[in-house]
Amino acid sequence: MKRRTIQVRLLSIVLPSLLAACKPAPAPQPGGMAGMPPPEVEVITVAPRSVPRSIEAPGRMQAVRTAIVTARVEGIVERRLYVEGSEVRAGEVLFRIDGRTLAANLDGARASLARSQAQALIAAQNQARMQALAGSKAISRQDLDQSVAARAQSDAEVAGAQAVLTRAEIDLSYARVTAPISGRIGRALVSEGALVGRNEATPLAHIEQYDPIWVNFSQSSAEFLRLRESRAGKAPLQLVLENGRVYPLSGKLLFNDLAVDPVTGSVGLRGEFPNPDRALLPGQFVTVRLPVAQALNAMVVPQRALQVSPQGQMLLLVGADGKVIPQPVKTGGLVGGDWIIDSGLKGGERVIVNGVQKARPGMIVKMVSGEWGAGSGKGSSTKPNR
Repeated sequence: MKRRTIQVRLLSIVLPSLLAACKPAPAPQPGGMAGMPPPEVEVITVAPRSVPRSIEAPGRMQAVRTAIVTARVEGIVERRLYVEGSEVRAGEVLFRIDGRTLAANLDGARASLARSQAQALIAAQNQARMQALAGSKAISRQDLDQSVAARAQSDAEVAGAQAVLTRAEIDLSYARVTAPISGRIGRALVSEGALVGRNEATPLAHIEQYDPIWVNFSQSSAEFLRLRESRAGKAPLQLVLENGRVYPLSGKLLFNDLAVDPVTGSVGLRGEFPNPDRALLPGQFVTVRLPVAQALNAMVVPQRALQVSPQGQMLLLVGADGKVIPQPVKTGGLVGGDWIIDSGLKGGERVIVNGVQKARPGMIVKMVSGEWGAGSGKGSSTKPNR
């Protein structure tokens, strides 16, 4: 009897626990974790509109003019007279070479010229006397001809001595090495006390002029034809720097190559940009943005809304029931900071532009009004979901 009473008590304790364990667990709320509110995302409603269409091409900056400063005479570099990395003007003295030997050569050339001029004077006087004597037939015709030839030879020696003097003056002027062009000069390639110009022209420094500055890039022959047919060659160009920032000053298209490269099938192009602050440097890689046409009834979304995966490009939409819907799309180029969507959108879709990292397909989200980024066109925005 006592054992049965104990069994009844144990059943009264265990049975409710077993029944509770058999009850189904409550379904989690659709917002994410159980009991958590749906995540908040920013959305915009896309609508067709007309936008300028552009293409992008990688490019490289190039200085408009480049000069190598060289030593044209042999000597010891006495002093560097410029600050490395500074702006210099054409004709400004950059280096000074020891010119004592050159000055001595100049003095010798002057002395040689004076000697030749004295000999030419004697030859001229002798010729005059011979001509006077030849009139009275006191001398032979041969003596007269010799006096004429001696004067011509002395005049030639004077001309040769004058040329040597001019060369010596030029060599002495080369002892002051000047800038051939205006621009920014780099580091010195030789130090003070170095022997330069021995049997060859020694490079001393480089000067580059890059205000304005050129950008070289290329386009496929098909894109080049589209660019030419759209008459967009006179439209301003834009540069996108390596950090993604758009260069604030616009440029112009200068010219294109005369033929298509048979290896790459592309056409070489060159643009020119103002560079007053020297923000663009020769050799720098950039992206050139060219306007090609006006896209009519285009669907445009901000760059941050586009998702790229191995499966392709995709946008996250919000359906009428508030659930996230993945939508595959294809882009057709950039306009400002936005993507043109060639296929995948019809208009009226609500596209998530911020908070895509919190949204998952099939998840219910809370929508708030989204804003276009800087440089984008304005589209309609969605009102907060109450």
